[in-house]
Amino acid sequence: MNVAVKPRVLVIEDEAALLALLRYNLEKENYIVDEAMDGEQALLKVAEHLPDLILLDWMLPRLSGLEVCRQLRRDPNARNVPIIMLTARGEEADRVRGLDAGADDYIAKPFSPGELLARIRAVLRRIRPALAEEVLTYGGLVMDIATHKVTRNGRDVHLGPTEFRLLRYFLEHPGRVLSRDQLLDAVWGRDIYVEQRTVDVHIRRLRKALNGAGENDIIRTVRSAGYALELTPAGALTNA
Repeated sequence: MNVAVKPRVLVIEDEAALLALLRYNLEKENYIVDEAMDGEQALLKVAEHLPDLILLDWMLPRLSGLEVCRQLRRDPNARNVPIIMLTARGEEADRVRGLDAGADDYIAKPFSPGELLARIRAVLRRIRPALAEEVLTYGGLVMDIATHKVTRNGRDVHLGPTEFRLLRYFLEHPGRVLSRDQLLDAVWGRDIYVEQRTVDVHIRRLRKALNGAGENDIIRTVRSAGYALELTPAGALTNA
């Protein structure tokens, strides 16, 4: 199974037909899609699984999109997640309010799926460039996604498909502690049952492939939490 790790998008929209349309178009582009239909549920979803990008409707039940945006920008864990506001309120004053509340972009309804997907790619390129690039780098580690080639300090690193997907997810979230559940969800998928200890097995394989003679282990084990791709001071390398 050759599955590419794609950004996770949380769609917050209370109109069921539009929500279904957005999910269809995003999944067609291989995005992982979560959804919420009101503001309170949206905040719970973000706390449960931090997305890579949020599509946020302005007019929501229980808590407005504007207030959701403000609360997320005050949340230390979510304040850097890019937000695109979706709304029928197309006046300039409304756009200003949305951007001032912390949105990174603003698209007025009705909009075409093509335009929305282009906006998503543009925001990811600007704010989370690793998610839109074909080549990911971290220290002396280089991954070419198109050719499935990985090198570390100029040395070829040979990885199996699962280890490649694991490393890609780490490279897209450098420094962030990723739980085993997050790794299972992102690399194996929600619909496949895999035990947590399987993650540990593939992490060991990944470490063995990455760490050559005299090279520091750049995958840090965080007890009771998970793993992080992290350069230690002793192992700090120049950027590729």
